[in-house]
Amino acid sequence: MKNEIQNIWKDFHLELQKFIFLKVKNKEISEDILQDVFLKIQLNVHTLKDSSKLTSWVYQITRNSVIDHFRKNNSVLFLDNNDMAEDEVDLDFSRLSDCINSKINNLPDKYKQALLLTILKDFSQIELAEYLGISHSGAKSRVQRGKEKVKTQVLNCKNKDEMNLDDFSLQ
Repeated sequence: MKNEIQNIWKDFHLELQKFIFLKVKNKEISEDILQDVFLKIQLNVHTLKDSSKLTSWVYQITRNSVIDHFRKNNSVLFLDNNDMAEDEVDLDFSRLSDCINSKINNLPDKYKQALLLTILKDFSQIELAEYLGISHSGAKSRVQRGKEKVKTQVLNCKNKDEMNLDDFSLQ
């Protein structure tokens, strides 16, 4: 669990910091809210049932924390466009999705095929084994190795432009 929280911090803290700063326009307050967000994440990460919704879940906690800040201080929160926060999340998710898709496409064919059939075509690993004419453990192994290869490639990604990480720094 500790590693999970550290990974979430590494993946999200810069973009959340910028997101919060854009809403509150105060660096110290945005840092306080960010710490509050990660405390909430740490206390509630066990309630997240579907890890594919992590980004949306984290941004929902962040939006609620910003709103709570304004409520607590009897301030008015002016969102330029309430959908903008969702658009930012969608854009970031889209970038991440594009990055992951490119990593999957660069895999050796046997791993790429295993991942695409199980993820996109909803094949079970048993169905995958039958389709490929290999053992169930062989299919399971291909899926696991494929996921590990994608994970390693994404975590070791040197190309910051893929995720526009430079855009997420405060002035």
